[in-house]
Amino acid sequence: MKIKATKQIIESLLINLQPFLEKKDASQITSHILFNSHEGNCTIKATDGEIGLEIVTDHIAIESEGAFTANGKKLLDIIRILKEDEITLELIDNTLIIKQRHSKFKLPTFDPHSYPDFPTIENKPQISLDSLSLIQNLRKISPAIDTNNPKFELNGALINIKNSATDLVGTDTRRLAIATIPSANTQELSLIVPKKAILEIQKLFLDRINIFFDETNLIIANENYFFYSRLINGKFPDYQRIIPASIKHTVSLPKKEMIDAIKMITTISQEIKMTLNPDHILFNSLSADNVEAKTQLELTTTLEESFELSFNSRYILDFISQIDSSTFTIEFNEPTLPFIVRDNNFMTIIMPIVA
Repeated sequence: MKIKATKQIIESLLINLQPFLEKKDASQITSHILFNSHEGNCTIKATDGEIGLEIVTDHIAIESEGAFTANGKKLLDIIRILKEDEITLELIDNTLIIKQRHSKFKLPTFDPHSYPDFPTIENKPQISLDSLSLIQNLRKISPAIDTNNPKFELNGALINIKNSATDLVGTDTRRLAIATIPSANTQELSLIVPKKAILEIQKLFLDRINIFFDETNLIIANENYFFYSRLINGKFPDYQRIIPASIKHTVSLPKKEMIDAIKMITTISQEIKMTLNPDHILFNSLSADNVEAKTQLELTTTLEESFELSFNSRYILDFISQIDSSTFTIEFNEPTLPFIVRDNNFMTIIMPIVA
């Protein structure tokens, strides 16, 4: 097999595939990227067994068809140090030769026929959600998804498809983010998608996509990309039980002014006490040291008396960073009970800090 392409093309493809490689053990074939050329197109694949990506491109010139593998990280390291010019990749005697002008590198390869198979979309049911809405709302809940929880199901996002709506849910046990997509669905279904997959989906897909699933995989495909992820096998917590059944107080808050006030306090402490008064909001740092930060926001809250909430500022800032509206609401009952920040169909339920 022999192919040619500009440095920019090869480098871009390799960068996109890096998150899908086995990083810890270079002796595994899953640390390699598979190149396969056929009928004028070149297909490049990477997978660590849990998540995989296939890219189809016609920007690579094929001089002779075939297939080869190469260590994904090492190949990218080589491509990066080469000049902005055409690069040749050629398989000779089971060794990959990388050439550009007077520069030449060699990399060992695996048998391409031993590369792990990807799942197929044949005979798999399709999710009939608006793909753009799905991606936008997955982005909203991503900050709340845990990353290293011993309960594996919490290291992913729940996609809960109901008759009249679909809920996307993420939690790290201190907060619960829920984005609801109004939709008429013919089937009810719950899937738990790993956080790593959620983050890669946001990077890769910006337009219409086709979404398929089975008991073990979620598959997303469009004209150029074929992405799959193993689903998390587990039972997601009953998030509906966490949502307060009733709310005593609701206050509308300005987005920009809240960001400014909270960030001012975070120079001293991530943990903040917010006192909502009838005509202003007072922000104080919660710090064990003899250091204090305090600021005030003039605002009519419609409350009849003062009300204190203590919380981790990151949870509020993560929520605010995902909304487009200039205002949002905060809903609460008692200082020791979870409170809600909400913007239309997106909300985060936050556990307060209790002294």
